[in-house]
Amino acid sequence: MNRKFNSNQFIRQYGIILIFIMVLVLLMIVSPTFRLPRNLMNVLKQASVNGILAIGMAITIISGGIDLSMGSVVGFAGVGAAMVGHPDQFPLIVPFFVAIFFGGIVGSINGAGVAYGGLPAFIITLGTMSVARGLALVISDGVPVLGLSDSFQNVAAGSMLSIPNLSYFLIGVMLIMAFILNKTVFGRRIYMIGGNRTAAMVSGINVKLTTVGIYAIAGMLSGLAGFLMTSRTNQGAPTMGITYEMDAVTAAVIGGVSMTGGVGKWYGVLVGALFIAVIENGLTIFGVDPNWKQIVKGLIIIGAVLLDVKSKGSKD
Repeated sequence: MNRKFNSNQFIRQYGIILIFIMVLVLLMIVSPTFRLPRNLMNVLKQASVNGILAIGMAITIISGGIDLSMGSVVGFAGVGAAMVGHPDQFPLIVPFFVAIFFGGIVGSINGAGVAYGGLPAFIITLGTMSVARGLALVISDGVPVLGLSDSFQNVAAGSMLSIPNLSYFLIGVMLIMAFILNKTVFGRRIYMIGGNRTAAMVSGINVKLTTVGIYAIAGMLSGLAGFLMTSRTNQGAPTMGITYEMDAVTAAVIGGVSMTGGVGKWYGVLVGALFIAVIENGLTIFGVDPNWKQIVKGLIIIGAVLLDVKSKGSKD
């Protein structure tokens, strides 16, 4: 029994990594285009923004909630950053913090709605999803904000040591969140709240304040993603980020984050984001109809959740 339990634990924690490696090696073997350095760098770029959103989504799911407003916050924060990102207007640090601030405000509202308003996370974040998208359209008059400074554009366009700058943002976010989740009291509280909210309250944890903090972090990461996407596309588009929250959920879930809360590892989320980028890139290289990408991602998330449910059932 103990050996079987260990096998289940190993598959749960490292199965996605093994599958990712196999898919990666297979694509490199069968597709010369896929293994080109330029294409591999494109995969990293594609994974970076989704990876940043996915780690924010992961902490909300681990705590027993979810954040459906992420995609809209990307657009809202991106527009806000673009409006103060014109040449000779402000230094680059200003649009960066504007994007983070916009995201943090929406995230804090989400957290307050869940913690103090008693609203289900699904409902409050569904509402702020609409509000944030509407604000992005209002402040931009429904058109993309253009004319970004060269320094703003170079954030996503540049590279260091032949590695895209976007990847360094992803690595930085992942390392910071790894430290928070594994080495801090706040990180342990995230798992405790998701595992058993009532027990967390009885043990003396300020569940409400911690919940606000969780959603505020998720919102700030969405703001960061909006800043990076604005730089990558050279415009602050109010429609930017549509369906990004679903990609973030997919990356988190296939990375081992349990939809029932209390379970998830930062490195699994990273692998999940890379896995999605590799799959999408591979489908594009092989000329698969783009509409099939949504079907494939849907099947992947259904399979991941089913695997999660079955693994929990086997332990019971």
